[in-house]
Amino acid sequence: MGDIVNLNKARKKKAREDAGRAAAANRVTFGRTKSERARDAAEEERARRDHEQRELERDGGPEAAE
Repeated sequence: MGDIVNLNKARKKKAREDAGRAAAANRVTFGRTKSERARDAAEEERARRDHEQRELERDGGPEAAE
C-alpha cells in the first residue's frame, strides 16, 4: 500500500514547484541587467534622434499655420 499523504500539503508543494518553474522561465525571458537596459535605452534614444533628423519638413503643414 502507499503512504498516507496530506492532500493540502501535497497541493501546496505542487503549487510552489509550479510557481518556481514559472519564475525561472520569467527570469530567462524578462531578466536583464542594469547595463543591458541602459544600453538598450541609449540605442533607442539614438535611433529616435536619427529618425527626427531625417524627417522631412513640409510646406503647409501644421507648423506653417502658425
